[in-house]
Amino acid sequence: MEAIAKLKNVPTSPRKMRLIVDLIRGQRVSRALGILRFQPQAAAVTLQKVLLSAVANWQVKYEGERIEDADLYIKTIFVDGGTMLKRLRPAPQGRGHRIRKRSNHITLVIDSAVPALPTIETAPETSENA
Repeated sequence: MEAIAKLKNVPTSPRKMRLIVDLIRGQRVSRALGILRFQPQAAAVTLQKVLLSAVANWQVKYEGERIEDADLYIKTIFVDGGTMLKRLRPAPQGRGHRIRKRSNHITLVIDSAVPALPTIETAPETSENA
């Protein structure tokens, strides 16, 4: 019982985003939201929105389930490098230095800690005295 949320082309370097992602990896959703709420980095606000989006996706996918009973946790979260904007900055003696403005892609998967109800399969009965 999992749900996915993705956010692409976030204008933050992947290295800065991974510092915050490492804090919440494997945590319960409620605890992760608490951690993100009190982080001073700008990346924490973005991650909080992605996490809330994943929870909303889970609610849409499993309408009959209660979110309190599901006990959601962050199963997988990773940050990939996105496109890079290349700019030139003036340098001494008429030169130009290249400035790389990095971006990243965030992928977050949440899952329910409570296992889904197993389906009961009826196997054909065989007689042992045959």
